[in-house]
Amino acid sequence: MMRIAMLSGWHVHAHGYAREIQSRQDARITAVWDEDPERGRNWAAELGVPFDESLDAVLGRGDVDGVVINTPTNRHTEVIVAAAKAGKHIFTEKVMALTVKECIEIEEAVREAGVKFCISFPQRTWPINLLAKQVVEEGLLGDVTLMRVRNAHNGASAGWLPPHFYDPVACGGGAMMDLGAHPMYLIRWIMGKPKRITAMFTHYTDHEVEDNAVAMIEFDNNSIAVSETGFVSQGSPFTLELHGTQGVYIVGGPERQVRLHSTKLNDGNGWIIPTRMPAALPSPMDQWIRGVLEDAPIHFGLEEGTQLTELMEGAMRSYKQGCQIEFPLD
Repeated sequence: MMRIAMLSGWHVHAHGYAREIQSRQDARITAVWDEDPERGRNWAAELGVPFDESLDAVLGRGDVDGVVINTPTNRHTEVIVAAAKAGKHIFTEKVMALTVKECIEIEEAVREAGVKFCISFPQRTWPINLLAKQVVEEGLLGDVTLMRVRNAHNGASAGWLPPHFYDPVACGGGAMMDLGAHPMYLIRWIMGKPKRITAMFTHYTDHEVEDNAVAMIEFDNNSIAVSETGFVSQGSPFTLELHGTQGVYIVGGPERQVRLHSTKLNDGNGWIIPTRMPAALPSPMDQWIRGVLEDAPIHFGLEEGTQLTELMEGAMRSYKQGCQIEFPLD
């Protein structure tokens, strides 16, 4: 049985993670801490567990084996490092930290402590994205020359995101830093090492952070990726495109339809609708808990978290400075 403390209900996904833990037979929530004491007390009462205003006290509890971190993004480094030093296994919402420098501090603390670490990259568990990775690795598209991923919703234009999601200090950014993380980690996973990045952010609604954003990334092999996100799109479906010298892979539309065209399949004649998809990977939370209890694989951890932050930090610098940013970041 894994005993888990919920560290903050700040992020909109926090309650979903709690419900997933409560649905399991091999894990339970034993404590809550929150940087907002009133929110924390209310949540702890809902969960039927103790609340403590002191982070150190919660991390010192004997009935806490691991922690789920949903604090404001600018507090991730402080809380993750403290949890690692307390010997607690760590699950964190994305992004891991706001800068690569902070990620290095996190990596050092987690590795020194020898605890299990998982960052939540749920779209890397989806069969449609696993198939995208597979067709690239099998060479069905030849050399991939362009990748495009769009992930957007209407949280700002429809007014359902919580007000604190527009705090530039706590969040470190807006749509790109939050929802845009999904296209960014998919792009990094499939396309490899980035060379330079250019970003354009706009403020369609009256908020301090960007709510409509695009980043263009060039890679070491001269290929390009386009990462699109926003909080101002009603009904915008998830879209992923891979274009190569010998084929195209497309996921799009309201039902996330998959289409593949390759010179290496069907004599290169026409589009193929794949009938066999890879099996979905376990959810990030399931990977983490079973990683702790059974030493099962965790598919996204410290390295992947740092890679995402590198792209995010580069995009934010590009927007603020109005220029291309080269990798590695100085």
